[in-house]
This record gives sequence, structure tokens and C-alpha cells, in this order.
Amino acid sequence: MKGVNVRLTSSSDTVVISTNRIGYYKFVNIRGANIKLTYHMLGYQILEKSFPIYDGVEDIQVLPITLKPQSSLLKEILISKVTPIVFKLDTVQYNMGAYSFRQRALLEDALKQLPNIQVSRDGSVYAYGKQISFVQVDGKKFFGGDVLTATRNLPIDFVKNIQIIDFYGDQANAKGTPSAAAPEKILNIVLKDDRKKISFGQGTLGGGTENRYLGSLGLNRFNDGQELSILGSMNNTNTNLFSFGAPAGGERERSTGELSDFADPTDGLNKVSSLSASFSDNISDKTTISGRYSYLKKKNITQGNSLLQSLYANSSIFNYEDYRLESNDDNHAVSFNIESKLNKNDILRFTPKLSYSRTKLSNIRDKNLSNRRLTTLGNYSSKGIIESPNAELEALYIKYFNKPGRKLIANLTASFHDMRKEELITDQNRRTDSTFSVPVVTDTKIEQQIFNKNENNQLKFSASYLEPTYHEGQLEISYDYEVNKIFSQRSVQDMLMDPSLFNYVDSLGVNYDYIYSANRVGINYQIERKKKLKFNLGFAVQPMTLSGKTADKLIKTSYDNVNLVPTFGLRWRINNDTDWSINYMGRNNQPSFYQIQPVVDNSNTQYIVIGNPDLKAEFSNRISTKLRKSIVSRGQYFEADFAVNIVANKIVTEKTTDPNSTIQQTKFRNTSGYFDVKSYYLFSTPIINDDFQLNFSGNYNLYNNVSYANDRKNYGDLMMLSQSLQMRYMLSDYLETEFNGNYTLNRVKYEWPFNTNITAQTYVMSVAAKGYLGKRWTVGAEFSQRFNKGYTFTNLNINPTVINAYVEYTFLPNNLALLRLQGFDLLNQNTGISREILGNEVLDIQNNRLSRYFMVSLNIRLQKYPKKSK
Repeated sequence: MKGVNVRLTSSSDTVVISTNRIGYYKFVNIRGANIKLTYHMLGYQILEKSFPIYDGVEDIQVLPITLKPQSSLLKEILISKVTPIVFKLDTVQYNMGAYSFRQRALLEDALKQLPNIQVSRDGSVYAYGKQISFVQVDGKKFFGGDVLTATRNLPIDFVKNIQIIDFYGDQANAKGTPSAAAPEKILNIVLKDDRKKISFGQGTLGGGTENRYLGSLGLNRFNDGQELSILGSMNNTNTNLFSFGAPAGGERERSTGELSDFADPTDGLNKVSSLSASFSDNISDKTTISGRYSYLKKKNITQGNSLLQSLYANSSIFNYEDYRLESNDDNHAVSFNIESKLNKNDILRFTPKLSYSRTKLSNIRDKNLSNRRLTTLGNYSSKGIIESPNAELEALYIKYFNKPGRKLIANLTASFHDMRKEELITDQNRRTDSTFSVPVVTDTKIEQQIFNKNENNQLKFSASYLEPTYHEGQLEISYDYEVNKIFSQRSVQDMLMDPSLFNYVDSLGVNYDYIYSANRVGINYQIERKKKLKFNLGFAVQPMTLSGKTADKLIKTSYDNVNLVPTFGLRWRINNDTDWSINYMGRNNQPSFYQIQPVVDNSNTQYIVIGNPDLKAEFSNRISTKLRKSIVSRGQYFEADFAVNIVANKIVTEKTTDPNSTIQQTKFRNTSGYFDVKSYYLFSTPIINDDFQLNFSGNYNLYNNVSYANDRKNYGDLMMLSQSLQMRYMLSDYLETEFNGNYTLNRVKYEWPFNTNITAQTYVMSVAAKGYLGKRWTVGAEFSQRFNKGYTFTNLNINPTVINAYVEYTFLPNNLALLRLQGFDLLNQNTGISREILGNEVLDIQNNRLSRYFMVSLNIRLQKYPKKSK
């Protein structure tokens, strides 16, 4: 009989073979005594035979064996399929049990395979078109909510499911009423039950060409709600285990379309050293405490060039600059979160935060300005130190009453921000006027020592009382108070005069106090019917005051206003697969101190800035709508957003220049006419089977920008269009592939001084593939091609090609070690290109970025699993 499994066991050996087509089998080189043979085959009874071995016996001939048929009634077996994605009203849940991942995969690797989620090269995570703000583990912030810490340290086999949540804020969650403001996207990670008590970590060491290096160590401990993490990293490859607040030093906001590019997105070259530790613990049955300390030391050197076009009625000024920017940052931050459940499940939470930063800056520029027959060549240099200590305290109290649904919610936030800046500025220019036959040359130079001290202290308080009413209704009465006090001191010393004297320029200095305060009283009624329809309608009155004065009281300003603020929201769950919402909100936006300070800033003699203390606060009216539809049985999802924002008293720039000069002066004023329209769509679907995923996404944004040029109002219609296509294919444990395509159009149209269209276009195509050669070897490559078109400065119309490749080998038990050889930007073409529209100005920028290098690195995982109970 063919295919019978024969198992041989002895005192020192175990071997299993199968019989051939005639039932023959043979064992050779068997060690040990007391041999036992076990025969088994599906549908037949198991048979065992024993053969004692004596001295001198070398061969044993086994007589033919007959297996008897066996029939048995099996118990009922329930086969269930795990649903990959579950869509809820504000949450999308991915069940990890429905997906297959490699043994060493981290959470970041898994996220790259999930529909509608993208991970950029720097580790930023985007879900459904928006960047993830912070991360939770089992409903609590992990490592202060840092995204990189979770995605680059948590193994995926710890995770049961992940949830993408629309987060409207702690107050809105407590009320059960989403605010009309656009929500944040947060990531909640639910651990497997047997991974809530575990120790894990990893260490990485690498070195490469161009003096590239990488070293990191992370240790983590989970113990059923008790968490401890320590992370450290040193690198100059933009590879970090955690982030420090908002990205800085070359970072800028990116659209999801740019994720198609496999080039490193960070401008400049960076050296980063970081250390961080966090803990979380349940100090009692009702009280939890968590804390985090972070230190970051970063050096960034950015070299680049830019072209700034300033459009006026009778002329246009072009400013081409070559520059070198250098920053050295030292940042410390410590934060705590204490939450306690009081009587009747009342909640009290305190969140204190402290931070300190010190930055050394260097800014060196060569300028070339032209306006018709005028040319200005100049050199600008700025060196300075910025110190900024900050403190913040947030308190949240939720009081529950005996009546279900009745509660009181109060929130208090106090923040104290201080900034001290000292810089030495040198600006020298040679102006050449070629209007006449004999050019007229004029030389100018300034050298200033500038001292700035700004304090910004803010207090916010809000309270809401919620009372349930009949027919699933809820009445809310709310009060909000906000006060913002700003103090600024600025002194300028002329260093070209006798340096032994303190030659302060009074006209360039300021000592100014500014206060913004607002009270808001509102009422809101919400009704919810059978979890199908949620509707709210409210109204608020908001008196506000802006006032400012200089120390000598020569300048005093005051502005009072009362805003009437309606609120409206509707959420309709049309069926189990479709929901639609529409919201309206209004809010104030106060001017920044840079815009209101009553002083002349001529530290850059070609761009003089004058503040306006008479500025009023903006008031924005925003209406937004969203439609979502999911077909779980097909794995399809569609989402479309549309929002209109109209701003009254919009704060805009007012630029003036002389036709016979390259010097521009900037002021600020309030005006009407500004609005913007933003839209976004996303569609994802599998093709053929779940291994082939197709995603379409795009956005269309229109900004009706308003500015003034030489006292003439100018409208600049800025249109930004982006369309993206992504295809992913996975072939079991053998192959992963990805194709991306993106088109971006950036066009601005000015009606004055003349009808002008300025258009820039970018096409990006990229392909990535990763192949698994057995259980040990992995090879991969990434290719992206960018095409730039329409930039005024021809050097920016370059088309960089970026190719990355790597080989990985895993070893040690459970593949705990990984050796990696990688080549980055093999063609040495990576560069950063961008365009910004600023009123009547168009700015094109090109910066250097991390380019070709080769690196060898070793990564070792450390894991200690909990002991299984017997």
C-alpha cells in the first residue's frame, strides 16, 4: 500500500518515512536500542510493533503488515472566516488574523499591506487620506502617542487588530457629540490576550559609505496595563525609532500623492541623536499614571537655491538666491498623564507638560534681484541662538449624575511659552541702475545685533452641562472663555557705529503688550434615532476684545466685536453600508504677533516688514459634507469629502515697491473676499482576489487668495489638483509588488496686474518588489521616476530617477537576527523641489537631500514570551 506513514523511534533516534507504490520502506543508520515502529494512514487503524536489538544485530527484516480499515464519526467542526475589515461610524477595524505576514514583520511592515493605508519613507502613516496624529495601545497612549515608536518597535504577531479612529477630542468624546471641526485620525492597537505580558526589543547597528552610520536600541515591557519603554538612536540616515513633536529641520507638509516617490523626503543632511523613556502604570484600581521624557539633538545642513517672483502692475521683481542653512537643536520634553475615576465613575485627568529647546542658527545667502534695468547683488548672513522654555497644564473633569445621560464636563488649559532670540545680521548689497548710458552703482550695508523676547501666555476654560430629554434627545448648555496675553520686547543695535557703545536704534525697537479675550455662551440640541440618524442644532454668542499698547503708551489699540455663531450637524446612516454627514461651524482666528507688532523690521533690507496693531480677528465659516460606502462582501470602499470655507476679515499681505527699486515692503491688513474649496475622494477594491488591491484617490483644492500690491486689491485663484493610483499584489510567501502613479497640478491665475497663468506639473511613477527566497533570504528593489514641468527656474525642471535595492538574510532561532545590505539612490539623483504661492508671489525651491550611499546593518530582536500556564 502506497503512502503509509511509518514512524521509527528508538532510545536515541526518531525517523519518519512513507511506503512506496508496492508498500516497501527501509531505515538505515539507526542508532539506539528498543526500536518501535508505528504505522498510520487516514481511514485505517494505527498499528505499533516493537523490535528489541541485541549485540551483533545489524539488520532487521520486518514481515508484511496488514492495516485494518477504521470508520469513526467526527464531531461537528465549525469553520469560520475572519472578516478582514469592519466599518463602523467613526472607526475602521482591521483584523490581523485575516492577513498573513512574515515572521519578523513589524507593525510598519503590516500597515504597508493594508488597504487605504500608506507609510512614507520617514515612517509617517496616512490612513484614508490623512496623517495619523497619535497612537494608542489598548485604548491608552503608547509612548506618549508617538507613531514611530509603535510602528517601528511592535512586532505584528503581538497585534490582534488595529483601529483607525476619527478623533474629535476628549471633550467631544465625553459629550458623545462630534464637533464640526475636521477630526484627527488616530491609530488604536489591540494586543492579543497572550501578548499583554511580554518583554521585547531590538537593536540595530550599521555603517556605510559617505560616512553613513546607524545605531539604535529599544527595550519594551508590557505587563497587563503596566508599560515601560526605553529607546535610543544615533544616525545620519533619517532613520529614527521615535519622533520629537512636529518634524523639524527640513520637513514640510506633504500630500498623500507624494508617497508614490521612494526618494527620501527630508531636505538637507541630518545627524540625529535621541533618547526617550516612558512608563504607564495602574497605581490603584481607579487611578492610572503615565509619563515620558525625550531628548533630541539634531544637526541639519540644507543647501539649495530659490526663485521668487513678485508681480506688480508695472513691473515684476525676480529674486534668485543660493543659500546654506544650518541648525543645531537641543530639545528636552517631559510629560505626565494622571487619570482617576472618582465616585460614581466621575473622571478627573491632569496632563502637565514641560519642554525646553535651544537652537543655533546660521543662514547665509547670495542674492541676485532684478527689476527691469535694475539689478541688486547682495550677501546676507544671519547667526543666532533661540531658547524656548514652555509649560502647559490641561485638566479634564467629567461628572456623572444619577440620571443616565446627565453629566457635567469641564476642561481647563493653561500654557506658558517663552522665546528668547539673539542674532547678528549682516546685509550688504550693490544696486546697479542701467537706465542711463552710464550705470549708477549704489552700495549699502547694515550690521545689526537684534534681541527678541516674546512671551505668550494662554488660558482656556470650557464647561458643558448635558441633560437628556424625551425621544432620545440631549440638551447642552456651554460656556467657553479664552484669554491670550502676548508680551514682546525687541531691541536693535547698530554694529557699524562705535562697537564700544550700545547704539540702539529706537525706531526699530518695541516694547509691546497685546491681549485677546473672548467669552462664548451657547446652547445645542441633539437628537438620535435608533442609531440611524443623529442631528444637532445650536447657537452661540461670542463677544471678543483685542487690545494692545506700547510701554510708553504712544500706541494704543482696542477692538471689540460680537460674533453670532450657529452650529449644525447631521449624520445619517442610510443603511449598514452607507452613511452621510454634513456640518457647519464658525470660529475666530486671531492675528499672530508677527503681524501686529508695531515696529519696522529691516533686518533684510530688500524685504522690510511692518506690523499692524489695528488688525482684527478673522472669522471663518466652514461647511463640510462626507459620504462613505463600504461593501464588505466585495472588500470595496468609497469615500468623498467636500468642504467650503469663507473667511471674513481675512488677514492678508499688503506689498509695495517702487518701479525703480528692488526693495519691497510688507504690511498686513484685513479684507473680504477670501474663500477656499477642498474636496477629496478615495475608492479601493480587490481585483480577481484579495491578493490584488487597487486604490484610486484624488483631491481638488481651490483657494481664492486675496492680497494687495501697491494699494491695488488682487485675486489669485490657486488650484491644486492631485490624482493617484496604487496597485498592490501579494503572492503568498513568495512575492510582494506595488505600483504607484501620481499626477499633481499646481496653477495660480492672477487677474491683476494682468491676466497671468503660472502652472507647474509633476508626474511620479514608481514600482517596488520584494521577493522571498526560502525562509532566510529576501531581495527587494524600488524604482521611482519624477517628471517636473512648468517651473520658471529651468534648473527645477529636472526629472530625478531614484533606485533603491537591498538584500536581507535572517538567522538564529526564530529568525531573530537580520543582516541587511542596501544601496540607496543608486543613480545619485535625489533632490527636493517644491512651489509655494504667497499672495502676489510665487516661490520655487530646490534643496539638497540624502543621496547615494551603501550600508550594511545588523538587526537583532529580543523577545521574552509569557510562560504558559499548565
